[in-house]
Amino acid sequence: MRKIIHIDMDCFYAAVETRENPNLKGLPVAVGGRPDTRGVVAACNYEARAFGVHSALPMSQAIRKCPNLIMLPVHMNLYRQVSKQLHLIFKRYTQIIQPLSLDEAYLDVSNCSQFNGSATLIAQDIRGTINKELNLKASAGIAPNKFLAKIASDWNKPNGQFVVTPDAIDSFVSTLTVKKIFGVGKVTNKKMLKLGIETCSDLQHYSKLELIKLFGKFGRQLYSLCRGIDDREVQVNSIRRSLSIEDTFTHDKSSLEQCLGEVEKLYPKLLQRLENNNKNHKLPIKALYIKLRFDNFKTTTAQQISLDVTIQTYKELINKAWNRYRRPVRLIGLGIEFSKTSDSWQLELPFSH
Repeated sequence: MRKIIHIDMDCFYAAVETRENPNLKGLPVAVGGRPDTRGVVAACNYEARAFGVHSALPMSQAIRKCPNLIMLPVHMNLYRQVSKQLHLIFKRYTQIIQPLSLDEAYLDVSNCSQFNGSATLIAQDIRGTINKELNLKASAGIAPNKFLAKIASDWNKPNGQFVVTPDAIDSFVSTLTVKKIFGVGKVTNKKMLKLGIETCSDLQHYSKLELIKLFGKFGRQLYSLCRGIDDREVQVNSIRRSLSIEDTFTHDKSSLEQCLGEVEKLYPKLLQRLENNNKNHKLPIKALYIKLRFDNFKTTTAQQISLDVTIQTYKELINKAWNRYRRPVRLIGLGIEFSKTSDSWQLELPFSH
């Protein structure tokens, strides 16, 4: 049985900024774009969260919720540098590391000898080392698989850890809300609630065939995950599932023609990003997709199977999506979905902030 640790840094961007400027300690801090350019919150500390500020919230709304909010620009090079330091710490314990982002990763410590192989003590030592050497705090989840470890890392935040032992899996999973299962979004959760499904225990009453009938291929994953079963390995070389680019406008685009004009500006940038990606690992293209966010913050997406990245396909998708609401647009995104080379459950969320 595997021993998996999920390390998740606490308020990473904001914590790094506070470390660089100790005068910010104890004050509400948000990192992201300016409100006058329609920027959004990329990250914020717990002092800001107490006012209802959260990531992906428009900075203009964040200021209304927290008038004393300290807004800082994103210093990505600094965060990348700190992330590299984090991974050097991880490598002192194991070489089997799967980064999920700059501030979180899975570690497989199944064969580690430190602390007599105790994953709990290893996680504790990693967090202590991060605090001592980088002056940052991290939370950790320890479990026999990735699914449970990721959920556990959120259990005792901030600056804590939680362990799900093999004999505690059934009791731990049974009370979990279905929203904790990755892949269960608002639409799926709403459908589940209509069926009276609120917890993993409720899901366990359905057979695999019934779940497949209700939720398609995702039903197979639901059948396993609601029982705490996850056989995915920690992937040292994870494969990109999608690639995207987006732009939030200073002024809304009030017509379809204006939106199509923005597609022509974004399209070359997407091709450049694709070319850069192909230098490392060229993947077959499966589909193209777009995202529109309207002035009322409603978001819609559209997708089409395609082997080629053509601007005409993006324009057709924009046309289709815009006609659903026919109102001013504040954000447009273009994306590419790659073919999966294996039946992996790893989700790469398009247009993530």
